[in-house]
Amino acid sequence: MKSELSTGKAPSPFGAYSQGIVANGFVFTSGFGPTNPETGDRPEGVRDQTRQALQNVEAVLREYGLDLTDVVKATVHLQNLKRDFGEFNRAYGEMMPSPRPVRTTVGSDLYDILVEIDVVAALRG
Repeated sequence: MKSELSTGKAPSPFGAYSQGIVANGFVFTSGFGPTNPETGDRPEGVRDQTRQALQNVEAVLREYGLDLTDVVKATVHLQNLKRDFGEFNRAYGEMMPSPRPVRTTVGSDLYDILVEIDVVAALRG
């Protein structure tokens, strides 16, 4: 059994997908980029884009009473892996609490953004 999570505090889907799904003791989020859901703006630079993407992810988690401390797995796509990894990693490390989740970071051809992040979070108790 699965149920959908949706919030106006994160960007709306651009296609046929959900912001998040709850299933089998976990929350799975879609990939979120750096669009501010209130203004539609995107920050400049991978550091600020990483921060906004994680804020978008956390907004979906909060719909189920979770936050970044509940994340067990993150998948990150960077438009320019070699150039941006260091700045991305610093911003991610500042926002993601310890113990940090396992993570896969790959270079991807993204659509006018520098970073996209999706996560899997474990439900509490």
